[in-house]
Amino acid sequence: MTFKRVVSHEIFGHRLVSRSKSPVISIVLFSLLIFFMFAYSIISNMSLQSAAFTVLPISFTISTQWNMIVEGDSENDQFHRGIRRKLPENEIFRSDELTEKFHGRVQEFFNHKCEVQFFMTWISTAESFGTREILAVESVFKAHPHGCLMILSRTLDSAQGHMILKPLLDRGFKVQAVTPDLPFLLKNTPAEAWFNDIKSGEKDPGGIPLAQNLSNLMRLAALYKYGGVYLDTDFIVLKSFKGLKNTIGAQSTNSAKNWTRLNNAVLVFDMNHPLLYKFIEEFALTFDGNKWGHNGPYMVSRVVHRVEGRTGYNFTILPPVAFYPVDWIKIVRLFKVPSQQADPKWFEAKLQELNEKSYGLHLWNKQSSKLMVEEGSAMGKLLAEHCVLCNQIYSS
Repeated sequence: MTFKRVVSHEIFGHRLVSRSKSPVISIVLFSLLIFFMFAYSIISNMSLQSAAFTVLPISFTISTQWNMIVEGDSENDQFHRGIRRKLPENEIFRSDELTEKFHGRVQEFFNHKCEVQFFMTWISTAESFGTREILAVESVFKAHPHGCLMILSRTLDSAQGHMILKPLLDRGFKVQAVTPDLPFLLKNTPAEAWFNDIKSGEKDPGGIPLAQNLSNLMRLAALYKYGGVYLDTDFIVLKSFKGLKNTIGAQSTNSAKNWTRLNNAVLVFDMNHPLLYKFIEEFALTFDGNKWGHNGPYMVSRVVHRVEGRTGYNFTILPPVAFYPVDWIKIVRLFKVPSQQADPKWFEAKLQELNEKSYGLHLWNKQSSKLMVEEGSAMGKLLAEHCVLCNQIYSS
């Protein structure tokens, strides 16, 4: 038997090419190949059998995340490491000189004669604090020239953040970004243990960005410690909050005008208010990092539904027109000029309602962040009437 084609074999990564010049050479080479394959098979089986009867002192876990082998990991270690990888790459857990000065800076800032003291939170980058957020801040001072606004944010508590806020500071408005001290804010609250578990990796933060849920918690803790008004950074203030006390707003009502859902984008409470304590408690006990709104609007709704009417709680629920006069489905209509509206009467009626009955307007940034404010739109008019610097309204 003769071979007339090239025979190519790869043994342990080395290529052996044999061109057949005679039947004898071909047979010899083929026999060598069979021998090496048989010998390798025997050695491999012996190694596997030996390993099967050997008790190793350590276990090996293959990490597909890093394409590496990690020695000595128990299932519990793997679980905790997986959770830690879910934690955002931000510095909100870090303690340093800025966090140590937090309480003192808050007291010093609000020691000024503040018409109303406001809080906002910002856990994103300083670069992402854009024109729309600035206009929201401006609206606070348009309605409260002698108000004080503290933005709880490590990223804005920086040279870059100072430059962003400097035009307002130069006008004499009292606004300051301060790095929050979460352990201090949560100390002696029902969420203290929850935060420690999140920080250590004992509790799963879930798939929703942890920053969003920390913002939900931080606003509650700040008001519980200091009292005041919390506002989302996508809320345009339309009139003074001076007359409001211990107030939360309904997002929606039923046909009988009873609220069906509340929202936590605007909160007005005295320090140590029992409802705030209940909110913090509910947050920690029922936390779910995989359900949008579960630890925010739905959480405050659950708590108020249980305690409404009980003695010891003193708070007011305002109708949707107060803080949420346009729902998230219709908010896009405010950004467009009237000629493009399907219902011009709705446009005019809504503007009148906003001017007469609303304390502010929530922009539902998740739905409207990519919308441009068109010249001649209701949103353009509102922003122009409630700003102090009024820069780049139509690029927001």
